[in-house]
Amino acid sequence: MQEQAEQQLVDVAEEGAETEVEQQVEESVVDAAEEVATDLQFAEASEGASDDTLIDSGDDRMGAESDEIVESAEAEITDDDARIHLGQWLVMAESQVFQELSREGYVFDAITDLPSLGLRLAEVSAPASFDISVARDGIFDVVGADKAEVDLNHFYTAGVPDPLDDDAGIEPRMALSIPSSIQASGLNIGIIDSEVDQAHPSFKQAAIKSKRFTRSQDDLPNFHGTAIASIFVADSDQLVGLVPESTLYSAAVFELDPEKGEVASTVSLVRSLDWLLEANVDVINLSLTGPPNRLLEVAINRVLKEGVIVLAAAGNGGPMATPKYPAAYASVVAVTAVDSRGRAFRMANRGDYLSIAAPGVNLRHAVPGGGYAASSGTSFAVPFVSTVVALMKQAEPGGDVVAQLYASAMDLGEPGRDEIYGYGLLTLR
Repeated sequence: MQEQAEQQLVDVAEEGAETEVEQQVEESVVDAAEEVATDLQFAEASEGASDDTLIDSGDDRMGAESDEIVESAEAEITDDDARIHLGQWLVMAESQVFQELSREGYVFDAITDLPSLGLRLAEVSAPASFDISVARDGIFDVVGADKAEVDLNHFYTAGVPDPLDDDAGIEPRMALSIPSSIQASGLNIGIIDSEVDQAHPSFKQAAIKSKRFTRSQDDLPNFHGTAIASIFVADSDQLVGLVPESTLYSAAVFELDPEKGEVASTVSLVRSLDWLLEANVDVINLSLTGPPNRLLEVAINRVLKEGVIVLAAAGNGGPMATPKYPAAYASVVAVTAVDSRGRAFRMANRGDYLSIAAPGVNLRHAVPGGGYAASSGTSFAVPFVSTVVALMKQAEPGGDVVAQLYASAMDLGEPGRDEIYGYGLLTLR
């Protein structure tokens, strides 16, 4: 079985290499055609757009500078779905299920209560001959297929681009203008990301509540989490976030693995969701990607049943990349990125799972240690949609916020929902 699992990983790696070669061959043709098409489409759509449209189509600072940002910051970022913790598998179910399993002789290495989700999570070490399908069948034989979820402890990643000079980038509030008539205080926003450098001057006035969900308690990576947090709540002369008066709940899930780099596990994500549900956040921002996982999907669905909307990055694998999760779950709002002229970020994933496009190219943000930089990627687009969703929930409690979000989007690309922009460009109406 071990040889079978190893061969599967090799096959995935080879397939990724072939896809990368195909992408490099096709990218120049795709980019050239898309740039002409999207410029025309955006110009036509903009004729009827209201003053509340989020993107300033007159901003010409992109061009060559944007291309340099994309190439230097994102070209090396890839998601490797083969990066899973083969030495561990997971079981998630309600408490009584574990009592049944215990009576049948099942022993677990660690069990974590998830009170807000109404579940328990068990971690199990796997022998060399481990086969997840056999383990799953064994659990189901005892309790039934509808009583428990069984899967591997998958790894998830977040792109960490190289920081540029501190004078670069578009301010968040230049990309999304929030009218003074909109009440933006009292929002509770959850993010699941790397740690946030709360000593940064931009967070001096910020209300950030943080908790670690990593195995290691050593120094954790903090570039990506600091960037995402600053887009939300930075409040200084050098940078003002979208909703600096809101409260940010920051779940730190990423740690440094000597072989795999910055990774988060399924265990850390599920535990974070439980904490954020307890915190009564309005939205949960997941600027990370990885493979599908049964436990993660069930946890997200339980969060959604409590009225909390989950938004995630579509991924930066390029036009030929496979769907990334959790964005590709039907219940999650999948966010892609565009530049200030409404053109699709050229490293963004495409597919029928995309929900909406938002600013995500050349965005200015804080970096650990006190500096500032500009970055591009679908990760940086998610906070814009999370902010609008939180504002919509506050303005109309109990309304179908997601339906309103899609209905208010400015259509780009092919009429209706498409595989490049989803329902279209985010607007605040």
